[in-house]
Amino acid sequence: MRRRDFLKAAGTSAAALAAGSLASGCATVEPFEPDSGWRAGEVAHLIPTADHERIRIKASFRQVQPQPPTLRVAGRSIPGERTDSAGRFFVFDVRGLEPATEYPLALLAADGTPFCDPWPLRTLPDPGARVARMRVLAYTCAGGSELFYHPWRGRIFIPIPYRQRLLARALEFRPDVVIANGDHVYWDILSSAGIAMGRSPQAWWVAGRFDRSQPVIGTGNEQVLVKGFGPQIAGLYGTQLRSVPSWFLQDDHDYTENDEASEELRTFPPDAFMLDAARATQRLFYPEFIAPPDLPRAFVAADGLSESFGAFRYGRLAEALLYDCRRYMENDRDPARGDKVGRFVPEDIEAWLVGRTLRGETAHLVHAPSTPVLWTAGKWGEWYPDVLGPSDRMTTSVPKPYWSPGWQAQQERLLAAGSARRDRIPLWVSGDLHAIGAGEIRRAGKQDFVANPIVSVLSGPLASDGPSFPSRFRGQAPVPSLTLDAEEWVKPIEENGFTLLDFTPDAVRISLFRWKPQDGVDAIARLEPFWTKDLRRTAV
Repeated sequence: MRRRDFLKAAGTSAAALAAGSLASGCATVEPFEPDSGWRAGEVAHLIPTADHERIRIKASFRQVQPQPPTLRVAGRSIPGERTDSAGRFFVFDVRGLEPATEYPLALLAADGTPFCDPWPLRTLPDPGARVARMRVLAYTCAGGSELFYHPWRGRIFIPIPYRQRLLARALEFRPDVVIANGDHVYWDILSSAGIAMGRSPQAWWVAGRFDRSQPVIGTGNEQVLVKGFGPQIAGLYGTQLRSVPSWFLQDDHDYTENDEASEELRTFPPDAFMLDAARATQRLFYPEFIAPPDLPRAFVAADGLSESFGAFRYGRLAEALLYDCRRYMENDRDPARGDKVGRFVPEDIEAWLVGRTLRGETAHLVHAPSTPVLWTAGKWGEWYPDVLGPSDRMTTSVPKPYWSPGWQAQQERLLAAGSARRDRIPLWVSGDLHAIGAGEIRRAGKQDFVANPIVSVLSGPLASDGPSFPSRFRGQAPVPSLTLDAEEWVKPIEENGFTLLDFTPDAVRISLFRWKPQDGVDAIARLEPFWTKDLRRTAV
Protein backbone atom coordinates (compact mmCIF):
# COMPACT_ATOMS: atom_id res chain seq x y z
CA MET A 1 0.00 0.00 0.00
CA ARG A 2 1.35 3.43 -0.91
CA ARG A 3 1.82 5.88 1.98
CA ARG A 4 -0.86 8.21 0.61
CA ASP A 5 -3.37 5.35 0.46
CA PHE A 6 -2.32 4.18 3.92
CA LEU A 7 -2.80 7.64 5.41
CA LYS A 8 -6.23 7.91 3.81
CA ALA A 9 -7.19 4.54 5.27
CA ALA A 10 -5.80 5.49 8.68
CA GLY A 11 -7.76 8.73 8.62
CA THR A 12 -10.95 6.92 7.72
CA SER A 13 -10.37 4.41 10.52
CA ALA A 14 -9.71 7.17 13.03
CA ALA A 15 -12.89 8.96 12.03
CA ALA A 16 -14.88 5.73 12.34
CA LEU A 17 -13.41 5.07 15.78
CA ALA A 18 -14.23 8.62 16.83
CA ALA A 19 -17.83 8.30 15.66
CA GLY A 20 -18.33 5.02 17.50
CA SER A 21 -16.75 6.26 20.71
CA LEU A 22 -18.70 9.51 20.72
CA ALA A 23 -21.92 7.68 20.14
CA SER A 24 -21.30 5.58 23.26
CA GLY A 25 -19.97 8.29 25.59
CA CYS A 26 -20.64 11.79 24.25
CA ALA A 27 -23.44 12.15 21.74
CA THR A 28 -22.05 15.20 19.96
CA VAL A 29 -19.01 17.42 20.18
CA GLU A 30 -20.15 20.95 19.55
CA PRO A 31 -17.40 23.52 18.99
CA PHE A 32 -16.84 25.80 21.95
CA GLU A 33 -16.21 29.54 21.73
CA PRO A 34 -15.24 30.69 25.24
CA ASP A 35 -14.35 34.24 24.15
CA SER A 36 -17.48 35.16 22.23
CA GLY A 37 -17.24 38.73 23.51
CA TRP A 38 -13.52 39.08 22.83
CA ARG A 39 -11.94 39.04 19.37
CA ALA A 40 -8.91 36.77 19.10
CA GLY A 41 -8.37 37.55 15.42
CA GLU A 42 -5.11 36.09 14.14
CA VAL A 43 -3.93 35.04 17.62
CA ALA A 44 -4.04 31.27 18.09
CA HIS A 45 -2.99 31.14 21.74
CA LEU A 46 -1.77 33.25 24.67
CA ILE A 47 -0.36 31.87 27.93
CA PRO A 48 1.16 34.36 30.43
CA THR A 49 3.08 34.11 33.67
CA ALA A 50 4.13 36.88 36.05
CA ASP A 51 5.78 37.89 39.27
CA HIS A 52 5.49 41.25 41.04
CA GLU A 53 7.56 43.15 38.44
CA ARG A 54 7.74 41.02 35.28
CA ILE A 55 5.38 39.34 32.86
CA ARG A 56 6.24 36.77 30.21
CA ILE A 57 3.80 35.65 27.51
CA LYS A 58 3.98 32.80 25.00
CA ALA A 59 1.87 33.40 21.88
CA SER A 60 1.23 31.86 18.50
CA PHE A 61 -0.49 33.13 15.37
CA ARG A 62 -2.60 31.43 12.75
CA GLN A 63 -0.33 32.67 9.98
CA VAL A 64 3.41 33.22 9.65
CA GLN A 65 4.37 36.75 10.67
CA PRO A 66 6.98 38.26 8.32
CA GLN A 67 7.78 40.92 10.94
CA PRO A 68 7.84 40.38 14.71
CA PRO A 69 4.60 41.48 16.41
CA THR A 70 4.76 44.03 19.20
CA LEU A 71 3.24 43.96 22.68
CA ARG A 72 2.14 47.40 23.84
CA VAL A 73 2.20 47.79 27.63
CA ALA A 74 2.66 50.75 30.00
CA GLY A 75 3.56 53.07 27.16
CA ARG A 76 6.26 50.73 25.90
CA SER A 77 6.48 48.62 22.76
CA ILE A 78 8.02 45.21 23.39
CA PRO A 79 9.02 43.35 20.19
CA GLY A 80 8.25 39.66 20.15
CA GLU A 81 11.14 37.21 20.04
CA ARG A 82 10.54 34.43 17.53
CA THR A 83 10.78 30.95 19.09
CA ASP A 84 10.10 28.74 16.04
CA SER A 85 11.68 28.46 12.60
CA ALA A 86 8.72 29.67 10.56
CA GLY A 87 7.59 32.78 12.44
CA ARG A 88 4.30 31.74 14.04
CA PHE A 89 5.47 31.46 17.67
CA PHE A 90 6.75 34.36 19.78
CA VAL A 91 7.56 35.26 23.37
CA PHE A 92 7.10 38.67 24.97
CA ASP A 93 9.08 39.57 28.09
CA VAL A 94 8.32 42.76 30.02
CA ARG A 95 10.31 43.85 33.06
CA GLY A 96 10.31 46.81 35.40
CA LEU A 97 6.57 46.77 36.11
CA GLU A 98 4.75 47.81 39.27
CA PRO A 99 3.42 45.19 41.72
CA ALA A 100 -0.30 44.39 41.96
CA THR A 101 -1.03 46.52 38.91
CA GLU A 102 -3.45 45.69 36.12
CA TYR A 103 -1.89 46.54 32.77
CA PRO A 104 -3.89 46.86 29.55
CA LEU A 105 -2.08 44.88 26.85
CA ALA A 106 -2.32 45.24 23.08
CA LEU A 107 -0.76 43.00 20.43
CA LEU A 108 0.10 44.88 17.26
CA ALA A 109 1.37 44.08 13.77
CA ALA A 110 4.36 45.94 12.32
CA ASP A 111 2.04 48.56 10.78
CA GLY A 112 0.27 49.15 14.11
CA THR A 113 -2.84 47.11 13.27
CA PRO A 114 -4.15 45.21 16.31
CA PHE A 115 -4.11 41.45 15.97
CA CYS A 116 -6.81 41.04 18.61
CA ASP A 117 -8.78 43.01 21.16
CA PRO A 118 -6.77 44.45 24.08
CA TRP A 119 -6.85 42.55 27.37
CA PRO A 120 -5.76 43.08 31.00
CA LEU A 121 -3.08 41.25 33.00
CA ARG A 122 -2.20 41.94 36.62
CA THR A 123 1.23 41.55 38.18
CA LEU A 124 1.50 39.73 41.52
CA PRO A 125 1.60 41.67 44.80
CA ASP A 126 4.90 42.86 46.23
CA PRO A 127 6.49 40.07 48.32
CA GLY A 128 6.15 42.19 51.45
CA ALA A 129 2.55 43.26 50.87
CA ARG A 130 -0.32 42.32 53.16
CA VAL A 131 -2.86 40.45 51.03
CA ALA A 132 -6.33 39.43 52.16
CA ARG A 133 -6.98 36.50 49.82
CA MET A 134 -5.81 34.46 46.84
CA ARG A 135 -7.54 31.80 44.75
CA VAL A 136 -5.53 29.10 42.94
CA LEU A 137 -6.91 26.90 40.16
CA ALA A 138 -5.03 23.59 39.96
CA TYR A 139 -5.41 20.63 37.62
CA THR A 140 -3.31 18.04 35.78
CA CYS A 141 -3.24 15.88 32.64
CA ALA A 142 -4.96 18.26 30.22
CA GLY A 143 -3.24 16.89 27.09
CA GLY A 144 -4.04 14.11 24.67
CA SER A 145 -5.00 13.84 21.02
CA GLU A 146 -8.66 13.20 20.25
CA LEU A 147 -7.60 10.64 17.64
CA PHE A 148 -5.83 8.28 20.08
CA TYR A 149 -7.74 5.07 20.80
CA HIS A 150 -6.88 1.90 22.65
CA PRO A 151 -7.60 -1.09 20.36
CA TRP A 152 -10.24 -2.64 22.62
CA ARG A 153 -10.79 -0.11 25.43
CA GLY A 154 -11.84 2.80 23.25
CA ARG A 155 -11.17 6.50 23.44
CA ILE A 156 -8.23 7.58 25.63
CA PHE A 157 -8.99 11.31 25.95
CA ILE A 158 -12.23 13.30 25.95
CA PRO A 159 -12.77 15.73 23.05
CA ILE A 160 -11.10 19.12 23.34
CA PRO A 161 -14.42 21.07 23.32
CA TYR A 162 -15.29 19.36 26.62
CA ARG A 163 -11.92 20.26 28.11
CA GLN A 164 -12.42 23.85 26.99
CA ARG A 165 -15.79 23.92 28.75
CA LEU A 166 -14.26 22.50 31.95
CA LEU A 167 -11.54 25.14 31.84
CA ALA A 168 -14.04 27.88 31.11
CA ARG A 169 -16.17 26.80 34.08
CA ALA A 170 -13.10 26.80 36.33
CA LEU A 171 -12.17 30.30 35.15
CA GLU A 172 -15.68 31.55 35.96
CA PHE A 173 -14.64 31.24 39.61
CA ARG A 174 -12.05 33.96 38.88
CA PRO A 175 -8.80 32.37 40.09
CA ASP A 176 -5.86 34.69 40.65
CA VAL A 177 -3.34 32.14 39.36
CA VAL A 178 -3.30 28.75 37.60
CA ILE A 179 -1.11 25.71 38.29
CA ALA A 180 -1.26 23.31 35.32
CA ASN A 181 0.65 20.37 36.75
CA GLY A 182 2.13 18.26 34.00
CA ASP A 183 1.15 16.02 31.09
CA HIS A 184 0.18 18.84 28.73
CA VAL A 185 0.80 16.48 25.81
CA TYR A 186 0.59 12.74 25.19
CA TRP A 187 2.67 11.44 22.31
CA ASP A 188 4.46 8.43 23.79
CA ILE A 189 6.91 6.85 21.40
CA LEU A 190 9.06 4.08 22.93
CA SER A 191 7.02 3.15 26.01
CA SER A 192 4.14 0.68 26.07
CA ALA A 193 1.38 3.18 25.18
CA GLY A 194 3.32 4.32 22.12
CA ILE A 195 1.48 1.92 19.82
CA ALA A 196 -1.75 3.83 20.61
CA MET A 197 -0.09 7.27 20.61
CA GLY A 198 3.13 8.44 18.97
CA ARG A 199 3.67 5.21 17.01
CA SER A 200 0.03 4.85 15.95
CA PRO A 201 -1.27 5.25 12.38
CA GLN A 202 -3.29 8.22 13.60
CA ALA A 203 -0.11 9.99 14.76
CA TRP A 204 1.53 9.38 11.40
CA TRP A 205 -1.59 10.61 9.63
CA VAL A 206 -1.86 13.80 11.71
CA ALA A 207 1.77 14.81 12.15
CA GLY A 208 4.26 12.32 10.75
CA ARG A 209 7.06 10.57 12.63
CA PHE A 210 9.75 12.03 14.85
CA ASP A 211 13.33 11.28 13.88
CA ARG A 212 14.81 10.75 17.34
CA SER A 213 18.34 11.15 15.99
CA GLN A 214 17.70 14.78 15.00
CA PRO A 215 17.07 17.99 17.01
CA VAL A 216 13.48 19.18 17.25
CA ILE A 217 13.74 22.86 16.34
CA GLY A 218 15.08 23.50 12.85
CA THR A 219 14.45 20.04 11.40
CA GLY A 220 11.44 18.12 10.14
CA ASN A 221 10.77 17.25 13.79
CA GLU A 222 9.61 20.80 14.41
CA GLN A 223 6.55 20.41 12.20
CA VAL A 224 5.77 17.02 13.73
CA LEU A 225 5.76 18.68 17.14
CA VAL A 226 3.68 21.65 16.01
CA LYS A 227 1.10 19.44 14.27
CA GLY A 228 0.97 16.80 17.00
CA PHE A 229 1.33 18.91 20.15
CA GLY A 230 -0.25 22.15 18.94
CA PRO A 231 -3.89 20.98 19.12
CA GLN A 232 -3.27 19.65 22.64
CA ILE A 233 -2.00 23.00 23.97
CA ALA A 234 -2.72 25.96 21.69
CA GLY A 235 -5.87 24.25 20.42
CA LEU A 236 -7.09 23.59 23.96
CA TYR A 237 -6.26 26.88 25.65
CA GLY A 238 -6.58 29.37 22.83
CA THR A 239 -6.72 32.71 24.63
CA GLN A 240 -8.69 31.61 27.71
CA LEU A 241 -5.74 32.11 30.07
CA ARG A 242 -4.70 35.50 28.69
CA SER A 243 -5.51 37.38 31.94
CA VAL A 244 -4.47 34.74 34.50
CA PRO A 245 -0.77 34.26 35.41
CA SER A 246 -0.12 30.54 34.89
CA TRP A 247 2.56 28.03 35.79
CA PHE A 248 2.92 25.01 33.52
CA LEU A 249 4.89 22.24 35.18
CA GLN A 250 6.22 19.32 33.12
CA ASP A 251 5.81 15.61 33.90
CA ASP A 252 6.69 12.33 32.20
CA HIS A 253 4.47 12.51 29.09
CA ASP A 254 5.78 16.00 28.35
CA TYR A 255 9.04 14.20 27.53
CA THR A 256 7.19 11.94 25.03
CA GLU A 257 7.20 8.87 27.30
CA ASN A 258 5.40 7.24 30.20
CA ASP A 259 7.60 6.48 33.22
CA GLU A 260 8.38 2.80 32.74
CA ALA A 261 11.29 0.49 33.47
CA SER A 262 12.18 -2.97 32.19
CA GLU A 263 15.19 -4.89 30.93
CA GLU A 264 14.53 -3.42 27.48
CA LEU A 265 13.67 0.18 28.37
CA ARG A 266 14.06 2.59 31.25
CA THR A 267 12.50 5.87 30.18
CA PHE A 268 13.95 8.22 32.82
CA PRO A 269 16.12 10.18 33.27
CA PRO A 270 15.24 11.52 29.80
CA ASP A 271 17.55 10.83 26.89
CA ALA A 272 18.72 13.59 24.56
CA PHE A 273 15.66 13.50 22.32
CA MET A 274 13.18 13.44 25.22
CA LEU A 275 14.88 16.41 26.84
CA ASP A 276 14.93 18.31 23.54
CA ALA A 277 11.23 17.60 22.94
CA ALA A 278 10.26 18.87 26.40
CA ARG A 279 12.35 22.01 25.97
CA ALA A 280 10.97 22.67 22.50
CA THR A 281 7.39 22.27 23.75
CA GLN A 282 8.00 24.77 26.54
CA ARG A 283 9.83 27.10 24.17
CA LEU A 284 6.86 27.30 21.81
CA PHE A 285 3.76 26.97 23.97
CA TYR A 286 4.05 27.99 27.63
CA PRO A 287 6.31 30.21 29.74
CA GLU A 288 9.33 29.12 31.67
CA PHE A 289 9.36 29.89 35.40
CA ILE A 290 10.55 33.33 36.48
CA ALA A 291 13.25 32.15 38.87
CA PRO A 292 13.13 33.37 42.47
CA PRO A 293 16.35 35.04 43.64
CA ASP A 294 17.41 32.15 45.88
CA LEU A 295 17.01 29.34 43.32
CA PRO A 296 20.37 27.56 42.87
CA ARG A 297 22.23 29.24 40.01
CA ALA A 298 22.88 25.97 38.18
CA PHE A 299 19.17 25.84 37.34
CA VAL A 300 18.75 29.47 36.28
CA ALA A 301 19.40 30.70 32.74
CA ALA A 302 21.05 34.02 31.98
CA ASP A 303 17.66 35.65 31.45
CA GLY A 304 16.51 34.79 34.99
CA LEU A 305 14.33 31.86 33.92
CA SER A 306 14.16 28.25 35.02
CA GLU A 307 12.78 25.35 33.00
CA SER A 308 11.95 22.86 35.75
CA PHE A 309 11.90 24.53 39.17
CA GLY A 310 10.19 27.65 40.35
CA ALA A 311 8.10 29.46 42.90
CA PHE A 312 5.57 32.23 42.98
CA ARG A 313 4.83 34.43 45.95
CA TYR A 314 1.58 36.27 46.56
CA GLY A 315 2.66 38.97 49.02
CA ARG A 316 2.94 37.73 52.58
CA LEU A 317 -0.12 35.53 52.15
CA ALA A 318 1.14 32.47 50.29
CA GLU A 319 3.78 31.00 48.04
CA ALA A 320 3.98 27.85 45.95
CA LEU A 321 7.01 25.70 45.18
CA LEU A 322 6.87 23.90 41.82
CA TYR A 323 9.22 21.07 40.90
CA ASP A 324 9.52 18.66 38.00
CA CYS A 325 10.32 15.19 39.37
CA ARG A 326 11.34 13.69 35.99
CA ARG A 327 14.09 15.72 34.34
CA TYR A 328 16.77 15.00 36.93
CA MET A 329 15.37 11.70 38.19
CA GLU A 330 18.15 9.30 39.17
CA ASN A 331 18.28 5.81 40.63
CA ASP A 332 21.84 4.66 39.99
CA ARG A 333 24.11 3.28 42.69
CA ASP A 334 26.63 5.52 44.38
CA PRO A 335 30.03 3.95 43.57
CA ALA A 336 31.49 5.24 46.84
CA ARG A 337 28.76 3.75 49.06
CA GLY A 338 27.46 0.89 46.97
CA ASP A 339 23.82 1.64 47.75
CA LYS A 340 20.99 3.36 45.99
CA VAL A 341 20.80 7.10 46.62
CA GLY A 342 18.28 7.94 43.96
CA ARG A 343 16.49 11.27 43.97
CA PHE A 344 13.61 12.81 42.06
CA VAL A 345 15.12 16.30 42.30
CA PRO A 346 18.81 17.18 42.59
CA GLU A 347 20.41 17.59 46.00
CA ASP A 348 20.74 21.37 45.57
CA ILE A 349 17.05 21.68 44.71
CA GLU A 350 16.06 19.53 47.69
CA ALA A 351 18.08 21.83 49.95
CA TRP A 352 16.37 24.84 48.36
CA LEU A 353 12.91 23.33 48.87
CA VAL A 354 13.63 22.44 52.50
CA GLY A 355 15.17 25.83 53.21
CA ARG A 356 12.33 27.72 51.57
CA THR A 357 9.81 25.61 53.51
CA LEU A 358 11.44 26.24 56.87
CA ARG A 359 12.38 29.90 56.37
CA GLY A 360 9.44 31.19 54.36
CA GLU A 361 7.79 34.41 55.49
CA THR A 362 4.30 33.75 54.12
CA ALA A 363 1.27 32.55 56.05
CA HIS A 364 0.85 29.58 53.68
CA LEU A 365 3.14 27.47 51.54
CA VAL A 366 2.12 24.91 48.90
CA HIS A 367 4.33 22.20 47.46
CA ALA A 368 3.37 21.34 43.88
CA PRO A 369 5.51 18.38 42.72
CA SER A 370 4.72 16.68 39.44
CA THR A 371 4.58 13.27 41.17
CA PRO A 372 1.74 12.56 43.62
CA VAL A 373 2.08 12.40 47.39
CA LEU A 374 0.19 9.87 49.59
CA TRP A 375 -1.21 7.73 46.76
CA THR A 376 0.28 5.04 44.56
CA ALA A 377 -0.93 3.20 41.48
CA GLY A 378 1.94 0.72 41.62
CA LYS A 379 3.90 2.23 38.74
CA TRP A 380 7.66 2.53 38.61
CA GLY A 381 8.32 6.27 38.84
CA GLU A 382 6.63 6.95 42.18
CA TRP A 383 7.97 7.99 45.55
CA TYR A 384 6.72 4.68 46.98
CA PRO A 385 7.76 0.98 46.76
CA ASP A 386 4.19 -0.37 46.46
CA VAL A 387 3.61 -2.70 43.52
CA LEU A 388 0.81 -4.92 42.28
CA GLY A 389 1.62 -8.37 43.65
CA PRO A 390 0.91 -11.90 42.37
CA SER A 391 -2.58 -11.89 43.94
CA ASP A 392 -3.46 -8.59 42.23
CA ARG A 393 -3.16 -6.77 45.54
CA MET A 394 -0.82 -3.91 46.34
CA THR A 395 2.16 -4.99 48.39
CA THR A 396 5.57 -3.83 49.58
CA SER A 397 6.83 -7.37 50.21
CA VAL A 398 7.62 -7.84 46.52
CA PRO A 399 10.50 -5.65 45.29
CA LYS A 400 9.46 -3.06 42.72
CA PRO A 401 11.87 -3.50 39.81
CA TYR A 402 14.30 -0.60 39.30
CA TRP A 403 12.71 1.40 42.11
CA SER A 404 15.04 3.36 44.39
CA PRO A 405 14.49 3.72 48.16
CA GLY A 406 16.23 7.07 47.79
CA TRP A 407 13.06 8.45 46.18
CA GLN A 408 10.99 7.69 49.26
CA ALA A 409 13.71 8.98 51.59
CA GLN A 410 13.80 12.27 49.71
CA GLN A 411 10.05 12.68 49.96
CA GLU A 412 10.11 11.99 53.69
CA ARG A 413 12.71 14.72 54.18
CA LEU A 414 10.53 17.20 52.28
CA LEU A 415 7.41 16.21 54.23
CA ALA A 416 9.29 16.53 57.52
CA ALA A 417 10.25 20.10 56.66
CA GLY A 418 6.61 20.93 55.93
CA SER A 419 5.32 19.42 59.15
CA ALA A 420 8.03 21.15 61.19
CA ARG A 421 6.47 24.55 60.51
CA ARG A 422 3.70 24.27 63.11
CA ASP A 423 2.34 27.71 62.20
CA ARG A 424 1.43 26.50 58.71
CA ILE A 425 -0.77 23.89 57.08
CA PRO A 426 1.69 21.58 55.25
CA LEU A 427 -0.10 21.37 51.90
CA TRP A 428 0.89 19.31 48.85
CA VAL A 429 -1.05 19.57 45.56
CA SER A 430 0.18 17.02 43.03
CA GLY A 431 -0.26 16.14 39.40
CA ASP A 432 0.22 12.97 37.31
CA LEU A 433 -2.48 10.65 38.68
CA HIS A 434 -5.69 10.86 36.66
CA ALA A 435 -7.90 11.23 39.71
CA ILE A 436 -9.40 13.65 42.22
CA GLY A 437 -8.73 13.08 45.91
CA ALA A 438 -7.70 14.50 49.29
CA GLY A 439 -6.28 13.19 52.53
CA GLU A 440 -3.65 13.55 55.20
CA ILE A 441 -0.44 11.76 56.18
CA ARG A 442 0.28 11.22 59.88
CA ARG A 443 3.43 9.14 59.58
CA ALA A 444 5.88 8.21 56.82
CA GLY A 445 8.60 5.73 57.63
CA LYS A 446 10.24 6.94 60.85
CA GLN A 447 8.84 10.46 60.42
CA ASP A 448 5.99 11.41 62.76
CA PHE A 449 3.64 14.14 61.49
CA VAL A 450 0.79 13.63 63.99
CA ALA A 451 1.26 17.08 65.53
CA ASN A 452 0.94 18.74 62.11
CA PRO A 453 -0.27 16.22 59.48
CA ILE A 454 0.59 16.60 55.81
CA VAL A 455 -2.43 17.54 53.68
CA SER A 456 -2.32 16.12 50.15
CA VAL A 457 -4.62 16.85 47.20
CA LEU A 458 -4.92 15.17 43.80
CA SER A 459 -5.92 18.15 41.71
CA GLY A 460 -7.91 16.27 39.04
CA PRO A 461 -7.39 15.73 35.29
CA LEU A 462 -9.03 17.69 32.49
CA ALA A 463 -8.85 15.18 29.63
CA SER A 464 -8.95 11.57 30.82
CA ASP A 465 -11.15 8.81 29.48
CA GLY A 466 -11.11 5.03 29.35
CA PRO A 467 -7.59 3.57 29.45
CA SER A 468 -5.95 6.78 30.63
CA PHE A 469 -7.34 6.13 34.12
CA PRO A 470 -4.94 4.08 36.31
CA SER A 471 -7.42 1.29 37.01
CA ARG A 472 -7.83 0.68 33.29
CA PHE A 473 -4.20 1.15 32.23
CA ARG A 474 -2.42 -0.54 35.15
CA GLY A 475 -5.23 -2.60 36.63
CA GLN A 476 -4.93 -0.67 39.87
CA ALA A 477 -6.79 2.40 41.10
CA PRO A 478 -4.81 4.89 43.24
CA VAL A 479 -4.57 3.85 46.91
CA PRO A 480 -2.56 5.14 49.89
CA SER A 481 0.93 3.73 50.07
CA LEU A 482 1.26 0.89 52.56
CA THR A 483 4.34 2.65 53.94
CA LEU A 484 2.21 5.50 55.31
CA ASP A 485 -0.21 6.09 58.14
CA ALA A 486 -2.71 8.11 56.14
CA GLU A 487 -6.40 8.96 56.07
CA GLU A 488 -8.34 9.51 52.87
CA TRP A 489 -10.86 12.31 53.10
CA VAL A 490 -11.84 11.76 49.48
CA LYS A 491 -10.85 8.40 48.01
CA PRO A 492 -9.43 9.00 44.51
CA ILE A 493 -12.22 9.40 41.96
CA GLU A 494 -11.35 8.55 38.36
CA GLU A 495 -13.23 11.36 36.71
CA ASN A 496 -12.26 14.70 35.22
CA GLY A 497 -12.23 17.80 37.36
CA PHE A 498 -10.18 20.51 39.01
CA THR A 499 -9.34 22.02 42.39
CA LEU A 500 -9.73 25.51 43.81
CA LEU A 501 -7.61 26.60 46.77
CA ASP A 502 -8.77 29.73 48.61
CA PHE A 503 -6.20 31.29 50.92
CA THR A 504 -6.84 33.85 53.65
CA PRO A 505 -4.32 34.78 56.35
CA ASP A 506 -5.71 32.23 58.83
CA ALA A 507 -7.15 29.47 56.67
CA VAL A 508 -7.29 27.62 53.35
CA ARG A 509 -10.40 26.15 51.76
CA ILE A 510 -10.03 23.17 49.41
CA SER A 511 -12.82 22.74 46.83
CA LEU A 512 -12.94 19.71 44.54
CA PHE A 513 -14.93 19.50 41.28
CA ARG A 514 -15.79 16.42 39.21
CA TRP A 515 -17.37 15.61 35.85
CA LYS A 516 -17.60 12.65 33.47
CA PRO A 517 -19.02 12.44 29.94
CA GLN A 518 -22.03 10.47 31.16
CA ASP A 519 -23.09 13.55 33.14
CA GLY A 520 -23.71 15.37 29.86
CA VAL A 521 -22.05 18.47 28.47
CA ASP A 522 -24.69 20.81 29.90
CA ALA A 523 -23.70 19.79 33.43
CA ILE A 524 -20.27 21.44 33.02
CA ALA A 525 -21.74 24.95 33.06
CA ARG A 526 -23.40 24.19 36.40
CA LEU A 527 -20.47 22.54 38.15
CA GLU A 528 -20.10 23.30 41.84
CA PRO A 529 -17.75 21.73 44.38
CA PHE A 530 -18.79 18.21 45.38
CA TRP A 531 -16.48 18.41 48.43
CA THR A 532 -14.95 21.26 50.42
CA LYS A 533 -12.80 21.39 53.51
CA ASP A 534 -11.71 24.39 55.56
CA LEU A 535 -8.34 24.11 57.28
CA ARG A 536 -7.20 26.66 59.83
CA ARG A 537 -3.67 27.54 60.80
CA THR A 538 -2.64 26.63 64.32
CA ALA A 539 -1.49 29.49 66.49
CA VAL A 540 2.04 28.90 67.81
